[in-house]
Amino acid sequence: MSSWIVIAILSVASYFFGNMNFALIISKLKNKDIRTMGSGNPGTLNMSRNFGLMTGLLTFFLDILKGALPTLLGWLLYKDIYVVDISGVSIQFSNLTMYLFGLCAVLGHIYPILLKFKGGKGIASTIGLFLVSELVAGWPWGLVIFMSLIAALIFIYLTEFGAMGSFIAITPPAICSAIRLHLKYSLPQQIIVYEIVIDMLILVICFITWFAHRKNIERMLAGDEHPTSIKEMLVKLKNKRKLKKAGIEIEPKEEIKLEGDKFDIKIK
Repeated sequence: MSSWIVIAILSVASYFFGNMNFALIISKLKNKDIRTMGSGNPGTLNMSRNFGLMTGLLTFFLDILKGALPTLLGWLLYKDIYVVDISGVSIQFSNLTMYLFGLCAVLGHIYPILLKFKGGKGIASTIGLFLVSELVAGWPWGLVIFMSLIAALIFIYLTEFGAMGSFIAITPPAICSAIRLHLKYSLPQQIIVYEIVIDMLILVICFITWFAHRKNIERMLAGDEHPTSIKEMLVKLKNKRKLKKAGIEIEPKEEIKLEGDKFDIKIK
C-alpha cells in the first residue's frame, strides 16, 4: 500500500477521533446536555462554569489527549523517515505528519460530522498538538507551551476573559513551532518547500481555532462575553468539599451559599 494512502487513512482516522466530544459525554453521564447550558460550547471553560472546576479539568485533560495522540502517532510512525526537498535538504518527515494528523483531530473536534458539524472550540486539542510537537523537539521548546499555559491562566484569573486567555495559550507555541522549523531547515537563498507546507498547516490550525471563537470576540467587543471566574470556581470547589465533609448531599438544581460554618441551601 502506498505510504500516501496510509497517511490519508490515518488523517481520516484522526478526524473521526476528534469527533469524540468528551464534554458532551461527561454532561450526558450527569443527565445534562452542556450544549444547552451557559455559552452552549461543549468545551473546558463552559464545563467548568456549569459542573465545577474538577469536571472542567477532566474535560481539559481528555481534550488535550485528543490532539496529542494523533500528533504523537505522526511522530512515532515517521520520525525515522527522511525526505529530500527540491533544495536538496534532508527533512524529517514526521514534521509534516505530526501537524497533519493533529490538524485533522482539531478539525474533527470543531466540525464533527457525527455531531452535525457542531463541536467545541478546539483549544485544548490544539494545546495537546503543540505539547507533543514541541516536546519531541526538546524540552526547551516544550517549555514555551507550559509558559503560555501559565500566562493564559493568570490572564483569565485577573480578567475573566476565557476566550482571550485561550488565544494566549495556543498562539505563542504556534509561532515557536514555525521559528523552530525555520531555524532548523532554512538556508540562504533557498526555498524549503516542506517548511512552507508545514508552516501553512500551523497557520490553518491557528486560524480555525480563532475562527471558532469569532462569536466570543464579538461579545468581548460588545462587553457581553460570558465571564470565566477562576476565583468563583475555586470557591465553589471549596464549598463543595465543606458540604461533603459535613455529610450533606446536594442536587445540581440546589443553590448553595456558605458563610462561615453555616449552610444556606435553596432549591430553585
